[in-house]
Amino acid sequence: MRYAQIRTMDISDGHGIGVSLFVQGCHFHCKDCFNPQTWDFNGGKLYTEETSRTILQLLRHPYVNHFSVLGGEPLENNNLSELYELILAVNMHFPLKKIWLWTGYNIEDIMIDFPASLRSKIIYHCDYVIDGQYEQDKKDTLLLWRGSSNQRIIDVKEQIRKNMQ
Repeated sequence: MRYAQIRTMDISDGHGIGVSLFVQGCHFHCKDCFNPQTWDFNGGKLYTEETSRTILQLLRHPYVNHFSVLGGEPLENNNLSELYELILAVNMHFPLKKIWLWTGYNIEDIMIDFPASLRSKIIYHCDYVIDGQYEQDKKDTLLLWRGSSNQRIIDVKEQIRKNMQ
């Protein structure tokens, strides 16, 4: 996995103050994407164990209440293994911190393969997922945490509870 950036005190990608990881690589190439510099799979920096330790160290601050994963596309095949391990570590060490994830995939398409696919396991361990590709013709600057009206903020735990009823 490669990453473009780590924001240490992010107030725009989730509710409250968070630490955000912007992964590198995206095949969607949405028109007017806000982050096209993350499309290149060979760009950014190599994600290492040291990167993981840095993120976990940043999450120790009591004022940080969430961890956000954006991109690029976090759920690209070459990101899945390291991202899954990182999300498990965040859940284990900081069970009260919320995990947010942005993806161009639709959650229904991902969860069809639960629990067989890493994509679905990653989603399962998140608290909030913003799904769907950015669509320039549906741009809405008044929306929280998303760029276009087709994108949804999904409370994953609530969806799991509803599906179990």
